[in-house]
Amino acid sequence: MSNDAYFSASLILKRDGLARVGLERIALLEAVARHGSITSAAKDVGLSYKGAWDGVQALNNLFEAPLVSAAPGGRGGGAAQVTARGQAVIRAFRAAEREVSAAFARLEADLSGDAELLWSLGLRTSARNALRGLVTMVSADDVTAAVTLEVGEGLALIARVTRRSVEDLGLASGRPAIALIKSSFIRLDETLAENRLEGRILDREGGQAAAEVTIGLSAGKSLVATVEAGAPGWGLAVGDPVVASIAAADIILAVD
Repeated sequence: MSNDAYFSASLILKRDGLARVGLERIALLEAVARHGSITSAAKDVGLSYKGAWDGVQALNNLFEAPLVSAAPGGRGGGAAQVTARGQAVIRAFRAAEREVSAAFARLEADLSGDAELLWSLGLRTSARNALRGLVTMVSADDVTAAVTLEVGEGLALIARVTRRSVEDLGLASGRPAIALIKSSFIRLDETLAENRLEGRILDREGGQAAAEVTIGLSAGKSLVATVEAGAPGWGLAVGDPVVASIAAADIILAVD
């Protein structure tokens, strides 16, 4: 793989501490804009339908307004449209890509054999759900703190972390942060947890032992939950209403 190709795949667009997006997601956005369908866009960029749907949901979760407006249609298709916000993200990314590519060509020549050191600065997480938002409240005692994170209009999460974590991360009202939630930590029942989010089943995929369920929430956000056979929510189908319950202690907070 050439250095140019590797750099393009690693380019991240970031503005004012808000959402970030890479080349693969931009290509998916562009494909959705061309075809008006997530199913067709998936084929265009070489993704499975599930991979493309997950990519769209991740983008909508990370930005303050949805980039794609889509009606669930399954593998048979469903109308999808890139919003004005999504089109703006595409234009911004491509403009930045042109400028950064030119700058990198000069930097690579200056660094010579040390250029490979630049590619170690990446972050990935195994958490299935990552929702970006703004801290609106921090309530702390001697040891722990409850942090309220607004992730969309009328949609908020409460995370319980240590007071030391609040200090180390600089968490305060108005601070951007990301909520990381493992899919196995989300229960589809009336559990008395600090976070109870109402939504509808957008997608369900699985076998006899477990299923992965995508839950559509308000403000264009979504969550992915893992449900074991026989557990509450196992019999839910696409379109069914559901309550997603998440304990505050099961939410990890991260900052840029």
